[in-house]
Amino acid sequence: MTTPPRVTIKDVAARAGVSKGAVSLAFNHKPGLADATRDRIFEAARELGWAPNLAARSLSNRRVDVVGLAICRPAKLLGLEPFYMEFISGVESVLTEHSCSLLLRLVRSVEEEVGLQDSWWRGKQVSGSILVDFRADDPRVPAVQRLGMPVVAVGHPSLTGGLTSVWTDDATAVTEAVRYLAALGHRRVARVGGAAALGHTVIRTAAFDAAARALELTGAWQVATDFSGEAGARATRSLLTAAASDRPTAIVYDNDIMAVAGLSVAAEMGLSVPGDVSLLAWDDSQLCRLTHPTLSAMSHDVHGFGAEVARTLFGVVTGEGSGGSHPVPTPVLTPRGSTAPPR
Repeated sequence: MTTPPRVTIKDVAARAGVSKGAVSLAFNHKPGLADATRDRIFEAARELGWAPNLAARSLSNRRVDVVGLAICRPAKLLGLEPFYMEFISGVESVLTEHSCSLLLRLVRSVEEEVGLQDSWWRGKQVSGSILVDFRADDPRVPAVQRLGMPVVAVGHPSLTGGLTSVWTDDATAVTEAVRYLAALGHRRVARVGGAAALGHTVIRTAAFDAAARALELTGAWQVATDFSGEAGARATRSLLTAAASDRPTAIVYDNDIMAVAGLSVAAEMGLSVPGDVSLLAWDDSQLCRLTHPTLSAMSHDVHGFGAEVARTLFGVVTGEGSGGSHPVPTPVLTPRGSTAPPR
């Protein structure tokens, strides 16, 4: 039997009507090709059953020098938010071990980030990126897939379109928080949430509604905000200005900044915490332990979370790690002085 000739890069180039260099650019995800040309090369390779030598490619692409991270938050708010400071600290702890740098940019929209990631990758400015704050039908998913850009998505797999993801089980954590407050005797519970468009906000909102229905609470309110202390204070004030028999006796906040702001509003209104209203924060931080009373919180290792994201990205870039979904431990409830049975 005659062995069929081995398909080479030259054959792919001939089928696509391009040079061998163009095929190399396409499969190494380098800039310099029109999208239509790149697609034609990939189609020719599929038709011929050809793939590049992965071992050779991994040897040439193993080094990671710069990792990108774009965040769609105002600079002032980001500087005040303990979560991202801890998260970035965790990422940096791993990058430092590998003599790698973090390229951090603040953007005004997801669409702006799509253009930024494209520019970073085509301009060879990063070896890969960390994507955060996913939305439903997030445009970054098809964009980075089209580029062939190594990324790790920080978000639930239902939001990340098959990208390698690292995530926390927000739905279970919200359910635990509502059940805890109900077990203390609270029947009127509110949640001051984050931006309504964010995927993790949608997940938390649905979990809160489901838990309230299952527990047959007599009152359950949810207010969307922008995560800022000012918005958290406004939401708290609107919830607590109702008559005593109609207002919530417990409030869950989507971050610690808003919970601290809520504590100040309660004091301003002459309400005691936890006597008149119990408060529970998401993302336990030093802030929660410095207030009086100290704030009960949903606690998880944000620094360790960032480190796990960075380690996973190194695996994606070098080909030495596994893709898929990587859950980290679910936030656990840490009761402190701000929660108690209602009076």
